[in-house]
Amino acid sequence: MTAPLFHLGPGDLDAAASGALITLSGAEGHHASTVMRLKPGEQVLLSDTVGRRAEGLVRSSGGGILEVQVDKVIDEPAILPRLVLVQALAKDRRDLQGVESATELGVDAVIPWQAERSVARWKPERAAKKHAEWVTMVTTAAKQTRRTTIPAVRALHSTAQYRDALIESEGRIGAILLHETDESSLADAITAHSQAGSAAEELHLIVGPEGGISDAEIEMLTGAGARVARLGPTVLRSSTAGPAGLAAAQVLLGRWDWSR
Repeated sequence: MTAPLFHLGPGDLDAAASGALITLSGAEGHHASTVMRLKPGEQVLLSDTVGRRAEGLVRSSGGGILEVQVDKVIDEPAILPRLVLVQALAKDRRDLQGVESATELGVDAVIPWQAERSVARWKPERAAKKHAEWVTMVTTAAKQTRRTTIPAVRALHSTAQYRDALIESEGRIGAILLHETDESSLADAITAHSQAGSAAEELHLIVGPEGGISDAEIEMLTGAGARVARLGPTVLRSSTAGPAGLAAAQVLLGRWDWSR
């Protein structure tokens, strides 16, 4: 079984090296020593949540504190383009289901999208709480899947705000709108973005709500440079389309080819 992973904070592993002792306290230390009851000699993983992680053995455990002796430190390089899920708000927490699965599948960031046909709405007085729920979801999913980096949850965007972000990126964002009736494939859309130039730092997969993406929104986003593509012959739910598209993108971009 893979060793459990625990989160520190950005910068907390900057000075880590083989042989160093790292103290895990707070909520993570309590979980490791009191809930999981890890014992000296057991292997653990520590992450700074932004790309660096340490592997080591428990040196001591007790009182909500875990002391770990580092064996090695690994810096995971950022891979471009970053994969970003633009997930429309959806009812019955289907948006969160999509975000959770996308995190498990390697998404680099998520953008909550208040689409025209979204039944779910983030009222201004509850927006901070809703955003925090998304942050908690990606944090938990990243930890469960032993991911070193926690995906960023960006601010809620309206369609107009997202369109403006595409325009202002000046080619640094390649966007693909997943739509059930289009005849272009995801592979074709990714290839088209690649052929358009290597300036794209991010590849966005845009997923609509349960009521679909309106014609006006399609026109608005394609006018800002987004391409439209379809995922297979069936109509996928809002909670499924994002993870399916992300997994396909990982394969098409060669990121899951372990033989390389």
